[in-house]
Parts: sequence; C-alpha cells; structure tokens
Amino acid sequence: MGLKTGLDIILHELGMLYDQVDDADMARFTSRMADAAGTLFVAGAGRSGLLLRCFAMRMMHMGRAVHMVGDITTPAARPGDLLLIGSGSGETAGLAAMATKAKGLGLTVLLITTSRDSTIGRLADDCLVLPAPTPKASGAATATSVQPMGNLFEQAMFLFCEAMVMQMMQTGGLTSEKMFERHANLE
Repeated sequence: MGLKTGLDIILHELGMLYDQVDDADMARFTSRMADAAGTLFVAGAGRSGLLLRCFAMRMMHMGRAVHMVGDITTPAARPGDLLLIGSGSGETAGLAAMATKAKGLGLTVLLITTSRDSTIGRLADDCLVLPAPTPKASGAATATSVQPMGNLFEQAMFLFCEAMVMQMMQTGGLTSEKMFERHANLE
C-alpha cells in the first residue's frame, strides 16, 4: 500500500466515525469545556495522554490555567476545577482512580472515550463517545478500522480537541495572533 492510499484510508475512516457522532453531543461537551471557570487538569495514558498534551498547550495559549496531571508543577485541584480525561476503554486503572479522587474533591470530570458504559464513563459528568475500535474495549465500537490498535480513536480525539479549540477561539473572540503572545519564547 502506498502512503497516499494509507492517508485516504485514514481520512475515510475518520469521516465514517464522525458521521456517527451527534453534533449536539460535541457542542454540549465543548460548551462544558469552554464554560469551566476553574483550573483545567488534563490526563491520559500512553498515546492518548501525549495527544491531550497538545490540547493542554492550546488551552494555555488561550489563557486558560491548565496542567497535565502528574507533571511536577501541577498544583492542587480545588472544587470547581475540571478534569479532562482521554481514555479509549474508559477502564485504565490509574485514570479511574484519578476520576474517583477528582469527584471527591469537587471537580467536574469530562471524558473522551469509546465507551460511556465504562468505569470512568460512569464517574464522569459528561462523555464524548468516539465509537472507534480499540483492543482494550470490547463491543463499544460501531466504526471500523484497518489501522492498528487504538489509532482511529486517538486520531479522532486529537481532531475533536483541535475543533474544540477553533470553536472556543470563535466564541471567545480570540485570534491566532493573540494566542501567539503566550507561545513559548525561551527556545
């Protein structure tokens, strides 16, 4: 298979997946993220965590107080803060424990997942379900993929987060130029 063919397959799979996600669910989830007044905490394991770092960076560029859970500079969470978790299965033990603790501390928990009916899904205040296949969540997917492991979920989560950024920029009257003022300048 050529690279162009692979890219065509990936884009087709993403389109088919997003055809199955309700616009109202995406809008509601984005509003909850945008309307959160407190500090934003972001967490994910493996590739999901790496991709959510990109979202956290954009939130910082937008002027939000945001931290990746587990970084050494992450402060204490307080009631009214928000925890965003990305977990394909919704069953990652460390993330489930984190969601439980966050709820006990009075945080809002939002989850991007393939399975609303998961341990973290049942704890979350809201879930955005991206119905991609993943080897850790059996039966949750309605989309299909020839890509390995959780690729389709991870790609879909990343692109959804990028779309949330664009929506929040528009709603908040932010420009790329204004956001760039917060871009790292010590490199």
